[in-house]
This record gives sequence, structure tokens and C-alpha cells, in this order.
Amino acid sequence: MISAYIHIPFCEQLCYYCDFNKVFLKNQPVDQYIDSLGKEMNLMKQKTGEDELKTVYIGGGTPTSLDARQLERLCSEICNQFHLMDGAEWTVEANPGDLTEEKLSILKQYGVNRISMGVQSFDDQLLKKIGRNHTSDDVYHTVRQIEKSGFENVTIDLMYALPGQSFEQWMDSVTQAVSLGLPHLSMYSLILENKTVFANLARQGKLMLPTDEEEVRMFESSKEYLARYGLLQYEISNFSRPGFESQHNLMYWNNEHYFGFGAGASGYLGSWRYRNKGPIQHYIDDVECQRLPIIEEEHLTIHNQMEEHLFLGLRKIQGVTNESFEKKFGISLWDTYGNVIDELTKKQLILTDNKGIRLTDKGLLFGNDVFASFLMDD
Repeated sequence: MISAYIHIPFCEQLCYYCDFNKVFLKNQPVDQYIDSLGKEMNLMKQKTGEDELKTVYIGGGTPTSLDARQLERLCSEICNQFHLMDGAEWTVEANPGDLTEEKLSILKQYGVNRISMGVQSFDDQLLKKIGRNHTSDDVYHTVRQIEKSGFENVTIDLMYALPGQSFEQWMDSVTQAVSLGLPHLSMYSLILENKTVFANLARQGKLMLPTDEEEVRMFESSKEYLARYGLLQYEISNFSRPGFESQHNLMYWNNEHYFGFGAGASGYLGSWRYRNKGPIQHYIDDVECQRLPIIEEEHLTIHNQMEEHLFLGLRKIQGVTNESFEKKFGISLWDTYGNVIDELTKKQLILTDNKGIRLTDKGLLFGNDVFASFLMDD
């Protein structure tokens, strides 16, 4: 069974930190794009013979920038092309203020059972500084609407180490997020992605960011606070109550396989990884000509696959088990990486037991160094 990521590249705002494939919604061929998504799904289904999905994730961009009619057409296309297995998790990303009663009713009708909302901060001034057009009041109002519509599995994203953000501002946002009583929360530090407004400002020396020490303090303090309220860390950036872990994201971290549908989306099937064309019209033109809109693809070697299994799996707090590694690759984790494991254990970056390996608290802070240690020389 396979998962599916579906990309909606339309936004009503362009955030200063975002480097995802997106365009302003106005004057875009939205209806034609939704048609093309259905045709791409059909082409890929014919190529692979796969028609059952274990998770679906509609991201962007801003999926809820679509109007109610367009949102219904999108959901209908997905249901027409694929069968969702019993208990499948179906997530839709949303911006505060975008979800109307009608849109929520449509999502519920088609089987969407998880909402992921991009909040980022509860500080209205800081929201303006990072290019967001919602307010903290919009967040509270939207959460009430979502709960009234019967959705129980709701998550929000917060960002820390933002320009000019103090420790007190950050902890106030965490406190307000917890007060909502939601079962899941994601926390991401600002990354200066290339070709973003913030990256350009940083190059010009015009961006005042918290120090590395302040960033670590923000994360560690909020992690302790969340734990007191039952939101436990199960991945480097993700916290949940038991039973509300993101099944779609766990699919990525377990190095399983998924379709990527839409302009700029990426997929991973077997040893084959591919990425779609980003420009919307180029994507549409290919699909209309009955061609998969792929611009880049590679076939991973067995060493590449082992590396990724470690990179991704070690993001999880429970780490990587020898059983999962041996089942996938037919060789023991220790036979493959014994020397690396011994060295990282001595440095107190990972812990080992008879089941597998996982990052220590220190390792969680220096995850990229740990991941690099597992690179193989082909």
C-alpha cells in the first residue's frame, strides 16, 4: 500500500520564509489544475497498478484557498481515482480564517479526518513581520469552527527563532497553543531557504535573529512545557498525545513509499524517486498531452536506501530498529554500521539496546552531524 501527497500551489499571501512551490491565487488556472491532478493520478495509477492508499496529505501552498466548489472537485477526483483503505488518515492543510462551514462540511463528507493549520505564532505583530495575514483571533475562531464540525484530529504548526522573536514571545505562543487542547503540535525553527525574502535580507545583514543558544533554549523549554500537558515528542519537531501521531509523516520517517501529485511534488516508489515540473502551465501541458509531468528522477542504490532509512528513521524518538533494517535490506544494522554506531555511542549522540538505536537528547540537537556519519562511500 502507498500513500499520496497532493500539492496545491496557490496562496493568497507569500510568506517571507517559504520556499515551497507556490503562486498568488488570483488569475491562476485553478479549475484546469484540478482537472490535471485527476489526469495525473490516472496516468500514475496505470503505470504502477496501485490504486489503494494508506494515507493522503493535501498540502501547499494553501489548499483551503480553493473555494468550496473547487475543494469538492479535488476531493471527488481523489475518491474517483483511488480507494482509501479502512482507517486511512486524510490530512488537509489550512490557514486560519480560510475554513468556512461549507468547506468543513465538504471535507467531512469526503472522509477527511485530520486538519493541519499553519499558525506559526500567536503574536500579531510578529505574524505581520513574517508575511502572514491572519491574527491570533482568527486561530481561535477557526479552531472553534473545526471542533464544531466534528474534527477531533487537529494539529497546528508553530515557528521559533524568528526575526526579533524573544524567548517570552515564543513561550507565550506555546502557552496559547496548548490552551487550545489540541492533540498534536509541530514546532519548527526558522531555516533561511534560498530565494526567500528572509534569505535575501540575511545576506544584506538586515535580519536580526536569535542566537543559537536562544534557539536551543526556546526548543528545550517548550518541549518540557508540552510534556507537562501530555504532548510527547515522537519526532524531532513533532509532539502528540498517544494515538494522534501523524501517520502520513511517520510514513516518510519509516522510509515507505508515496506518490507525489501536482506541480513541484515529489514521489518515491521502490528505488525510484521523481520530481514533477514546478511551473503550473508546464505541469498542465504535460498532463494534457498524456505525459507524466516529471522533470527529474533517480534510482537509488541499495546504499542510498540504507542511508535514507537511517537519516529518516533517526528523526523518530524511538529511532531505528534492527528488525526493520534487516527486514528491508536482508542484513543486520550492526553488520552494516557497527563501527559508526560504536563511535556515535562513545560521543553520547546515540543510545543502543537489543532492539536498535536512537538519538540521545544531545544527538537530537546535533542530528545533522549524526546523519552524516551514516553516509557510505559507494
